[in-house]
Amino acid sequence: MLDWMVWTLPTALVFAGLVVLLAVMAVWGRISPPVARRGFLRIETDRGDRLYVGLISAAVVLAGWIAVTDLSMWLALGCALLVAVVIGMWG
Repeated sequence: MLDWMVWTLPTALVFAGLVVLLAVMAVWGRISPPVARRGFLRIETDRGDRLYVGLISAAVVLAGWIAVTDLSMWLALGCALLVAVVIGMWG
């Protein structure tokens, strides 16, 4: 079905994870509507905004890691996830 795309297992897992994450956020938003607050980002954000900023920031960390160093990609993934979690919780 998707033979025309070059899907690897890690790529498919990332996109499946994003779909699950968005579905969970949608259900969570239905159960408990998000409330905007001001964190260290100095702008009013709700949890959906912080998720978006966290995902973009994680992508920047990963791209910068690839551009600058040859160290382990697992370490890069850990740093990117840490950035996303910090923004999600306190951003």
